[in-house]
Amino acid sequence: MNFVQAIKSCLGQYATFSGRASRSEYWWFFLFQVLVMLVASMFGDVVYGLASLALLLPALAVGTRRLHDIGRTGWWQLLLLTGIGFLVLLYWWVQPSEGAGNIYGEPPAA
Repeated sequence: MNFVQAIKSCLGQYATFSGRASRSEYWWFFLFQVLVMLVASMFGDVVYGLASLALLLPALAVGTRRLHDIGRTGWWQLLLLTGIGFLVLLYWWVQPSEGAGNIYGEPPAA
């Protein structure tokens, strides 16, 4: 999956917490978020806040689908509230996909 496909997929499934997302889909969307936030920060706090709110739900959804891809529930994202939990999630987000289907569906097309 390339950059544009990942953005279309994530924004098209902005509130879809079921299914699976490949590593490339997750990380391309993460890069998109960083770029949008950098640009938004140049326009002031209000624009930055609006961009943050606009991307919050798609980010949580793709994070959940990425965790599903390695056989974990999306509720693990609550670890982000602890601060140190980000390191655990980062480790899981970089893991390769489970090759076979799991309880969350068949593997993504990559």
